[in-house]
Amino acid sequence: MSNVKYVLTPVLFFVGTLIAVAQSSGSFDDQKFVKEAASGGMMEVKLGQMASEKASSEEVKAFGERMVKDHTKANDELKQLASANNMTIPDQMMDEQQMMVDKMSKLSGKDFDEEYMKDMLEDHKKDIGDFEDAASKANNSELKSFAEKTTPILKEHLQLAEQAEQAVQASTNN
Repeated sequence: MSNVKYVLTPVLFFVGTLIAVAQSSGSFDDQKFVKEAASGGMMEVKLGQMASEKASSEEVKAFGERMVKDHTKANDELKQLASANNMTIPDQMMDEQQMMVDKMSKLSGKDFDEEYMKDMLEDHKKDIGDFEDAASKANNSELKSFAEKTTPILKEHLQLAEQAEQAVQASTNN
């Protein structure tokens, strides 16, 4: 009888894990993702515009311009997708993103460059994770496709951010 206990314990653990995975796969909140992605996209555009004006590094300015271009396009696509699927997009950034914009608005030159690139590295790492989750877990197939299509662009942004950040660091050390 004690051998049955040792066999059943792993089986019960496995069954419990399967149930937990099945329950969690249906728990992705499409509307929450849309809201956060839209707010983050608005922040990317605003900070990119600020980089064009406030950065001292040409690499940072170019990165900011790329953020404006790519995130404006993604924001427009997300608005259309949300509208077609009865999801709401916020009219303005959420508090977290607005605080980032407010913080960056007080900086300029090398201080702006350093802080902006540090924040862009962190932000794009988080965004990649969020978009990968949406690509695999979103309930809406159009939202899933949008996340799948956008993830490689975010990965490219991360690489560009790493390069711009290295250029900023190199200029600071000289």
